Amino acid sequence: MAKLDRATVVAEALDLLDEVGLDGVSTRPLAKRLGVQQPSLFWHFRRKEDLLAAMAEAAMAPHANAPLPRPDDDWREWFLENTRSFRRTLLIRRDGARLHAGLPPVPGDLGRIAHKMAFLTDAGIPEADAQMAMFAASRFTVGCVLEEQADDGQLGNANMPQISHDTAFEAGLALILDGLVARVSTTDR
Repeated sequence: MAKLDRATVVAEALDLLDEVGLDGVSTRPLAKRLGVQQPSLFWHFRRKEDLLAAMAEAAMAPHANAPLPRPDDDWREWFLENTRSFRRTLLIRRDGARLHAGLPPVPGDLGRIAHKMAFLTDAGIPEADAQMAMFAASRFTVGCVLEEQADDGQLGNANMPQISHDTAFEAGLALILDGLVARVSTTDR
């Protein structure tokens, strides 16, 4: 086998995640997949939490590499697409939302976050409202994906009409955006 590196360990760990779910990810089956002894994984990751954080960072790459907003973009459309991109990325991996939940942004993301915040404030959104809208949209999205990945595909029960996860997500996202638009309209007066 070729020399074991950090990227290979993370890639195999993500494949293991897709096969067995987050509860099944541990160093024992990962070492077996890689054809190494379990202690050799500790050369790259001292703790399981470090491995999970690296997995979450790699799993978020599609969203983290999405184009940043340009000054001429409509902030409303960008806000919607940014949140949708986040959801799509979380849904790529089995238990993607659970893997991501509770982790702080990685240092490499801080510049992207600052760019997004500057874009919103340059569009006339007060900084505190922009921060809370991004925070609310992020938490809402993680919660929606947690539910979606734990569910059979439909919301509702015998006493309530069935609602798809896509429909529920889009309705909630529209409410967040509508609230932000209302806040901006109020501050413009």
